[in-house]
Amino acid sequence: MFLRIFLFLSGITGSILGHHLFSLFFPNLQGTYDLISVLVGVGMGVLISYIIYHFFWTHVEEAFQRATAAELIAGSSGLLFGLVIAGLITLSLPLTELPVLTGILSALFILLFCTGLATTVTLKKKEEFFSFFGSLPKSFEREKYKSNRMNTRITYKVLDTSSIIDGRIADLCQTGFLEGVLIVPGFVLTELQRIADSSDSLKRNRGRRGLDILNKMQKEPYVSIRIYDQDFEDATDVDIKLVRLAKALDAKVITNDYNLNKVAELYGVPVLNINELSNAIKPIILPGEDVLVQVIKDGKEYGQGVAYLEDGTMIVVDGGRQYIGEEIMVGVTSVLQTAAGRMIFAKPKEPVPKPTSSIS
Repeated sequence: MFLRIFLFLSGITGSILGHHLFSLFFPNLQGTYDLISVLVGVGMGVLISYIIYHFFWTHVEEAFQRATAAELIAGSSGLLFGLVIAGLITLSLPLTELPVLTGILSALFILLFCTGLATTVTLKKKEEFFSFFGSLPKSFEREKYKSNRMNTRITYKVLDTSSIIDGRIADLCQTGFLEGVLIVPGFVLTELQRIADSSDSLKRNRGRRGLDILNKMQKEPYVSIRIYDQDFEDATDVDIKLVRLAKALDAKVITNDYNLNKVAELYGVPVLNINELSNAIKPIILPGEDVLVQVIKDGKEYGQGVAYLEDGTMIVVDGGRQYIGEEIMVGVTSVLQTAAGRMIFAKPKEPVPKPTSSIS
């Protein structure tokens, strides 16, 4: 919508400017080729505006989207202060006595120097800037805490629907292992709302759980969450929108979705998969070790029993069917790592016979 308005206004401006220039340089032909001058002006205005929008405006928009609210406020204040200083310096100098071109270039240099210097200083001193006028914004406190603690620049991570509903992301943020700013796209919130309003009770509960988790995370003092409202209207699939947003923000995607993981890899977007993290931090059990487990159900093969560790790792006990409902000591025979997780195979340990005492 903005592009259409921008091109329309540029066409009108180009038509007026084209007609004026044509009349200025070709006064004898005025009235003969007026329509041609207007049409040429419209074409040139639309073409130049289209080039400016796609090669300049989009990059500026992405830069503003990546900036925090505190950075925008500090930068705008520095720009305003620089304009005031540049105006005072320009008025105090006898620039009007210089040649026209020299005076204009001198004033432009003073303007760029003062605004650039003031903006840079306020951005680097934004903490002192906000402290001077009062308390820091809550979101800025969170991002400053993370940036100082990790001694690195602020990074962005985009949350998808599955990671929010899963809920482990909230526990992960509380541990402090996940640094940076968490981005929740508006289309993800829309999808969560649609799931929460579903007629299916299971989906409805999952959607409400996701919204509750987001509310809980927003109340955490050092978890920085930002809602990103911009949508990609030319794309209909949520996964594609997520990947394009992450690529535009130079961010990583946090997900539990295996298919989204593959799509992001095709686009060259880094992915943080919570399931892979969970599998990576599970305790390592090697073949030959003994584990105390409770056999809870039959296995797929005849005579097998199935048990689970506290972290959910499945243990297939060969010959464990007869011990269903009992706690037994098993010896690990092999460990298999699959895409779904780790699977352990074991056998019941032979009971140690009690020593018999001989009576002499």
